Amino acid sequence: MSSGYVSVERTSERKSVSIKYALVVVPILLAPILIGTQCVLLDRAPIPSATRVGLQMVADGFVSPVGLAFPNDGTGRVFVVDQIGRVMVVNSAGTVLGTPFLDVTDRMVSLNQRDERGLLSIALHPRFSTNGRFFVSYNAPRDADDPSDFNSELRISEFRVNADNENIADPESEIVHFDINKPRSNHNGGQLAFGPDDMLYFSVGDGGSGGLLDEDGMTISGGAPQSLTTLLGKILRVNVELGPPFNVPNDNPFVGDMNARGEIWAMGFRNPWRFSFDTGGDQRLFVGDVGQNLFEEIAIVARGENHGWPIREGLHCYDASNPANPPATCDETDARGAALVDPIIEQSQTDADGNAIGVAIIGGFVYRGSGVPGLGSDFVFGQYSSQRADVDGRVFSATENSDGSWTTRELEISGTDDGTLGRYVLGFGQDGDGEIYVLTSTSGLTGTTGRVDMFVIAP
Repeated sequence: MSSGYVSVERTSERKSVSIKYALVVVPILLAPILIGTQCVLLDRAPIPSATRVGLQMVADGFVSPVGLAFPNDGTGRVFVVDQIGRVMVVNSAGTVLGTPFLDVTDRMVSLNQRDERGLLSIALHPRFSTNGRFFVSYNAPRDADDPSDFNSELRISEFRVNADNENIADPESEIVHFDINKPRSNHNGGQLAFGPDDMLYFSVGDGGSGGLLDEDGMTISGGAPQSLTTLLGKILRVNVELGPPFNVPNDNPFVGDMNARGEIWAMGFRNPWRFSFDTGGDQRLFVGDVGQNLFEEIAIVARGENHGWPIREGLHCYDASNPANPPATCDETDARGAALVDPIIEQSQTDADGNAIGVAIIGGFVYRGSGVPGLGSDFVFGQYSSQRADVDGRVFSATENSDGSWTTRELEISGTDDGTLGRYVLGFGQDGDGEIYVLTSTSGLTGTTGRVDMFVIAP
């Protein structure tokens, strides 16, 4: 095995703030949120084939920006989700407005400096410009009737824009669609997005802790992600046009199964922190699932699929009692007899010598813009850092080959000493023109080092 990149064949169908505009070189959260690529390990060696990209700063001064939304209403605004509990507005003049669009800090759990909880995502209704509806996910305190040793609730709520001020949401308009009990603080998932079918999709982690969640009575045969009776470890899909709070679409895969939750769209995930729909082609759903001990993965996810956790980690078998040593064999199907679906990209967390090279895969977007022609229609994604203490996140792009396999390469950031961001990668965003943005910081939930940059052609 040598340094470089690898092709993986898919074997189954299976948030005052200053604003600047300039070409700059720059560059949480997910404690043990991890990465990888099959067969060929990533390292710090020169990468001759890497595409060079530049960064144009859009806004800075946030704490921990983890999500973006672009209202298609002619205002040119950008909504920035700051994990500490606020959605901030960057107006068309490049100014971050002093009053948050939304502030849910008083509705959330208290956060610590290295928390994975908080305000995690925003999704604007497909007709936001006319109805002012939007949805957020955040961690709320557990209810009195929740298990006493559980940590929090992952809440998915709907709000509406203030009728008198488009830059402020109505705080009293909240409709809670979901409160999902979380036994631990980590592995929240929490991404929200409307699909091409106008249904609301959201990701839920496996509940936290590690392995099979063998604490607090949460052991479920095969692990929570393998159980259809719990929403943990799943991608969910609901119709928010009927309700409130929501309606389960009749074409969800497990509707009608008395032993399954009808909201489930796909299963078998550990911490699907970020996902996105391709705005072109077949509008496929790309999910980045953070690994446990050894491997990170990107998957293309379809209706009813099982992506293997915790039977498998990436393309490898997984043993909770010996997580550093993958078994040679494991089940290839789930309890229903359905095939476990392979990821399209697997990345290793270590090199051949056991040195950490990447933790916490951060799912991104398929590039559909024109500002960086070299990206073609690649899938752009990242890693949080090489290891949690090192502020050195990286960005990658993956090209789909004619045979269905994918080839991954690191994107070199022009102007830096080593071509990397020198920042933690927290998330990505995509505007209506298909251009991609990267959200980064150099600290946890403290300070104001968080920023948003757009990828541009390298100077």
